Amino acid sequence: MTAIASAEPYVKAPLLYKGKVRELYDLGEHYLIAVTDRISAFDYILRPAVPEKGNVLNQVSKFWFRQTAGLQPNHFIHADVDRLDGIITDRGAMKDRIMVTRKAKRIDIECVVRGYITGGGWRQYRETGRINGIELPAGLRKNERFPVPLFTPAAKNDVGHDEDISFDRMKELVGEDLAEQLKAKSLQLYEYARDYCEKRGIILADTKFEFGLADGEIILIDEVFTPDSSRYWAREKYALDTEIDSMDKEPVRTYLAQSGWDKNSEPDPLPAAVVEETTRRYLDIYHRLVKP
Repeated sequence: MTAIASAEPYVKAPLLYKGKVRELYDLGEHYLIAVTDRISAFDYILRPAVPEKGNVLNQVSKFWFRQTAGLQPNHFIHADVDRLDGIITDRGAMKDRIMVTRKAKRIDIECVVRGYITGGGWRQYRETGRINGIELPAGLRKNERFPVPLFTPAAKNDVGHDEDISFDRMKELVGEDLAEQLKAKSLQLYEYARDYCEKRGIILADTKFEFGLADGEIILIDEVFTPDSSRYWAREKYALDTEIDSMDKEPVRTYLAQSGWDKNSEPDPLPAAVVEETTRRYLDIYHRLVKP
């Protein structure tokens, strides 16, 4: 398997933005999103890229955009390289990793929904008894399921990390009506995907969404319910009061935590075994979610 660290050699269109994983190209009326195999941690792009990762992220997003289109309009138009003659120079390399989308003005809020108290939400609760200003009962246990999912937004920053904010602060930033709509849409999408995942032996612990405005309409953009934007647990691994091995780039996180890396300098290349196991993880969640 060959990893694709950049789509630039394969796309004849102006590059508008190069993120940690995705690249955004201008097709005139539409955007082209190309998903690479790059992998990041602690704001560093790691080496080497992880084969199949970009394919999985793009295919999972395509699946969920189609699944949820009746609930929430989104930016997805198509993901067919054969319709991009003259733009994609190597159809084989880019076959499963591109998406043509509507153009939208991004709303600078990351809409996070938490179904379980874990990760950054658990750290907030342990320190303050709250998550994003929401007062929670005492005595909650790590990884416990919330009776009702929590909406915990963040203000998007193009440089550095996004900033956790209260819902009241979100209203100040985008207006009360838009904030209420985004909250309702996010919770509805999460609950739909959570119920779907439960039937497949998967727990959707938390996730994040991005929305934009296109012709006055709120649409879902970027990626949706991928293992990079969501925390998935295999049901058989669920437990309280412990770190649950999530179905994503966990092998990379574990390796880096044990490697002695200082997180302030360029990390050494990932060992082949870590890369192979990470590829396996991404393919596993893809097959569990998407395959009949």
